[in-house]
Amino acid sequence: ENQAPVLSSCFSPDGSTVFTGGCDKAVRMWSLGAAAPPNNVPQQIGVHDAPVKNVAFLPSTNLVVSGGWDKFLKFWDARQPNPVGTLELPERCYDLDVKGNLMVVACAGRHIVAYDVQGQPREHMRKESPLKFQSRCIAAFPDMTGFAVGSIEGRVGIHYIQKVQGKESFAFKCHRQDANVFPVNSICFHNFGTFSTVGGDGVVNFWDKDNKQRLKGFTSINKSISCANFNARGDMFAYASSYDWSKGSGSYAPGTSNEILVHYVAEDEIKPKAKRSGIKR
Repeated sequence: ENQAPVLSSCFSPDGSTVFTGGCDKAVRMWSLGAAAPPNNVPQQIGVHDAPVKNVAFLPSTNLVVSGGWDKFLKFWDARQPNPVGTLELPERCYDLDVKGNLMVVACAGRHIVAYDVQGQPREHMRKESPLKFQSRCIAAFPDMTGFAVGSIEGRVGIHYIQKVQGKESFAFKCHRQDANVFPVNSICFHNFGTFSTVGGDGVVNFWDKDNKQRLKGFTSINKSISCANFNARGDMFAYASSYDWSKGSGSYAPGTSNEILVHYVAEDEIKPKAKRSGIKR
């Protein structure tokens, strides 16, 4: 149904519906299971003037938010043809994430904007990324006190929006092999408050931000990992290997297989441990 590559997808909280956005500029809704239409054709619920980079579901209002390269956030009610709200971004949307009432958006030009999405969405904070290079991904903390942002320079920034006693913002290096530096392509948080990063080096890492330590490092699959996420229960971790375009079109190898891998997560792999040595900054 999509006329161009899909760049983002998300589930509704009950898992009955999937929303997608991509390079054909459309936001679509796919009903699953018994609710699926006989021909399984998705419903287009929104459109941008440029490719849709990200979509997410807002559980507090039952709306879908989409961020586009047209520098706009749009909020959609599947029952209405027009957006119920529109917010202008400082630059193109590169990634966004929603946890509870907090939405964080990473834009081109290293802009980061945080919104309170309880009720009518409103801007809560706008700042420059704590990292020196282009933002690649962003994820909100499960407790909504801050966010983690990853850059093309193999570095993650942990930033607190709210003051948390004993906690300070910091940054650390990751996804590097000797003198080679790889982009951090995706960050996702587990229910425990720990998180994963995946990168262009084909490596998955599990981290504990509070104790500033790596919990687990996977062996490289020798292909870039473009995206990843935990399931709702946190006992499965899915990640996709495909070319991430970090080296441009000249390094693209047509015919290279794209794969989705699933790792069953043991609790001791992802649960915070007693503090050991700190993350190398």
